[in-house]
Order: sequence, then structure tokens, then C-alpha cells
Amino acid sequence: MERPTHAGLRHLALSVRGLDQMKRFYVDLLGFEVEWEPDADNVYLSSGVDNLALHRSTTLAAGRGPEPLSSPLDHLGLIVRDADDVDRWAAFLESRGVTIDAKPRTHRDGARSCYFCDPDGNRIQIIHHPPISGRC
Repeated sequence: MERPTHAGLRHLALSVRGLDQMKRFYVDLLGFEVEWEPDADNVYLSSGVDNLALHRSTTLAAGRGPEPLSSPLDHLGLIVRDADDVDRWAAFLESRGVTIDAKPRTHRDGARSCYFCDPDGNRIQIIHHPPISGRC
């Protein structure tokens, strides 16, 4: 049997502590739009080419604290079309009070990226990755 093709990673679902705070972060700061809010515990966002689901977690909310969530997720990446966009994003986020954990830098493979965290401590990478950034 031949392996079927796919279109890459286009969907991510996160269990979150503070749904309203996370929604504001992804909508107001990162520019996602609300696609669907079926109830008070779930919101589905999109940048137009993907789907990010935020699901309220009562078990995570009970342990709310300053430490990031313990998760097998290392980070999620947002692709940008131009390497200079990484620097523009870093400046924009810092101007809104977001701490940039890893300042913009160019990697050995020619990619350029920076890292920061959302309100729940999920690590986010803004990345220009030459093999795929031009296809966005």
C-alpha cells in the first residue's frame, strides 16, 4: 500500500488554563481570528490557513501558578514569509509587554526565528524557514 499524501500541519489543539486570556493573546497580539465558539469552554481560531483550538481545562486551572505547563509540546511555530518579519514581530511583541525569550537570530540552515511564551507558558516560535516560507 502506498503512503497517502498530506498537506502538512495545519491544526493544533491546546488545553488552556485561562481561556479568555489565551483567546485575547492569540487574537489581539498574534492576529488570529475567531472561527467558531461552540460554547464557553472552547474557541477555534484561524490565521486563514490553519486551525488553532483552545479548550478550557479545569484540571490545569486548579493548578494555576507562575510555572509553565508540563507538556510534551516543545513549541508551536508560526511561519512568516520574510526573514525581516521575525524582527518586526519581536519588536511588536516587546512593545506590547511580551518577553522575547530568544531574540531573533539566523540559524545554520538559513532559517531566522525568535521565541516567546503565551500566557499559559506554551513556547511559540516565529520562524522564517526558506523551504516553506515562500509557499505561505
